[in-house]
Formats: sequence, C-alpha cells, structure tokens
Amino acid sequence: MDTIFDPTRQTAPGGAAPAGGDLIKDGDQKTFMKDVVEASREVPVLVDFWATWCGPCKTLTPTLEKVVKAAQGRVRLVKIDIDKNKQLVQQLAQMGLPLQSVPTVVGFVQGQIADLFQGALPEGEVKKFIENLLKMGGGTLPGADLLAEAKQAAEQGDHRTALELYAALAQSEPENAEAFAGLARALMNLGEEEQAQQVIDGVEPKIKDHAEIASVRSALQLAIEGRKAQEKLGEFEKRLAADADDHAARIDLAVALNAMGDRAKAVDALMEAIRRDKAWNDEAARKQLLKFFEAWGFDDPATLAGRRKLSTLLFR
Repeated sequence: MDTIFDPTRQTAPGGAAPAGGDLIKDGDQKTFMKDVVEASREVPVLVDFWATWCGPCKTLTPTLEKVVKAAQGRVRLVKIDIDKNKQLVQQLAQMGLPLQSVPTVVGFVQGQIADLFQGALPEGEVKKFIENLLKMGGGTLPGADLLAEAKQAAEQGDHRTALELYAALAQSEPENAEAFAGLARALMNLGEEEQAQQVIDGVEPKIKDHAEIASVRSALQLAIEGRKAQEKLGEFEKRLAADADDHAARIDLAVALNAMGDRAKAVDALMEAIRRDKAWNDEAARKQLLKFFEAWGFDDPATLAGRRKLSTLLFR
C-alpha cells in the first residue's frame, strides 16, 4: 500500500506546495497529499469526512462551506466520501484518527493534524474551530481584522467609521454579538439611541443574552434614566446636604453623574451609599453599581477601578 499521508514530509512530490487551488473541493486518496497535507503549509485545510447515508453530514457540510467561503481564502475545505476512499480511511485510522463515525472534520496546519471534531456543530462552533486553526498558523478570520479596525476607530473617537465597519461585520456575520454591540454603541455615540435600541432588539435569539448585548442594553437604559436624573441634579444635592443618609437621592445622583460622563464620581457616590447602609432597599446601591459595570463593559478602566473599591469595602 502506498503511503498517502506522511506528517514528516516537508515538500510536495516534484516541488513546492501549490500556490492556488479552489477553496472547496472534493478529494480522494490520490489527491490527499496535494490537496490537504501540502496545501495546509500555505493555509489551514479542513477535511470533511462524510457519507451519503449520513444525515448530520447534510447539515454540517453546508455550514462548513459557508464559513470557509466567508474566510476569503484563509482556509480551505476538502470533502472526502469515506465509502469511496476506504483505503485512505484505513490508513488514517491506523494513525489514530477516529473515522469510525461521520461527520468527522480534521484540521491540518503546516502539514500536521492540528485538531478535529465529530458531529454536526452549529455555525458558531464551526467558526471557533476555524479561528483556532488560523491562530495555530498565525492568522485570523477577515471578521477578526474588521472587528479590530472597528474597535480602534471607536477608541479614537471616530464613531462614524466605527459604525460603518461594525455594520459591515454585522451584515456578514449575523451571530457576531461584538459586531452588533459595537454597532449599537457607535449609534449611541452619534446620538442615535432609538436606532441603537432597534439594533439590540433585532439581534438573533442566539446572541440576545450575550454579555456584549446585555452591556449595551444596560447602557441604553442608563442613558434614558440619566437624562431624567440630570434634570433633578440640584434637587438631589440639596436633599443630601439636608440628610447624608438619603440613600435614594445619592443613588439618583450617581445615575446623573454617570450620564454626565463622570464615572469616577458616580462610583464614589454609590460606594458612600454602600458604606453607610449596604442593605438599604435590598442592596440597591450595590446593584446599581453592578449595572454601571455591565453598561461600561467589564474591561473598562472605570469598571476595574470600581470593582477594586467595592471588593475593598465589602471584604475589609
């Protein structure tokens, strides 16, 4: 029997690995070295082992094709019918690949088996699998590049550019929670809160409870509450001057301060309320602080600083 796959080989027979080739193709035991092993030295290659009698294969293969096409050439897919390529399946099984059941998807990077999964995974999981393969090869999916560019634009205050980038990513990846959250935040920063709310309300059910979506949802609610609180800022300050234990006024003051962009003072106001009476109104001050953290994002500097203060106060 000829050796179909040798992980120690460094070059294709007759020269270097091919530079081009289709992104998605049907493979067999004759072309396995060229289409899979050697091709994976350029970009990661997925091998979809399937069979005509396999029900889950009919679900998984279209998903694989969709994600591979969206990767725009950064990964390839080779589909192999196990019933037509029994010699190849036998050789790979001898190497330890579990091909007794299908679908089985094996990822190759730099001529080596890098990872595999079995069964019909949902699109999001397939995408994560491919992202991990790309990381092994030092690459990323196009969406990851677009997301990084959008985040950079937002950090630099260029919310119009961020809006366009997030919108493009959301359109191409309807289950990308970061894209929709970023799109909504860009709209908020441009004064389009109603549109931002429509974006959040219209996300796919699979991502509606994602932390990024929940964060924007809280931010939108706080924006509305904050505008109302700002109108009564003087009233809250007078009430606190008259009674330092007016915890309701202090919490409302914190909401107003947050709407004014003074996150540090908003945190300090709630910390003072917690220090004076942590249990007041079912720990309302602490819960309001956690709502701030969610709205700001768990990696935001104000959130990190606030969590440190809260931890120091609660566990001293």
